[in-house]
Amino acid sequence: MNKIIMAVLATALPLGVTQAADVAAGKEKASNVCGSCHGVNGISSSDAFPNLAGQKAAYLETALKSYRTGTRKAPIMNNMAANLFDKDIENLAAYFASLKPAP
Repeated sequence: MNKIIMAVLATALPLGVTQAADVAAGKEKASNVCGSCHGVNGISSSDAFPNLAGQKAAYLETALKSYRTGTRKAPIMNNMAANLFDKDIENLAAYFASLKPAP
């Protein structure tokens, strides 16, 4: 009986477990993709672009996925997000969420 329970748990547990986002990979992607407008440190040097530092990860993920699908409209962001995979979005969101927001 214990073997059956262990077998069921071994196959069921991985379904609910997701890998944690990679903040370092998010920083690298931000340096290459987001930094020119939003700042690599998430603090924009222009009022035309929002600061991302300290934003909630879930909000950033939702926003980027909405830009990617086109349900949220902003031509520059739609084009930028179109090239991001789900893991890229998770990593970027984790990275920007980990930063100290602008004062």
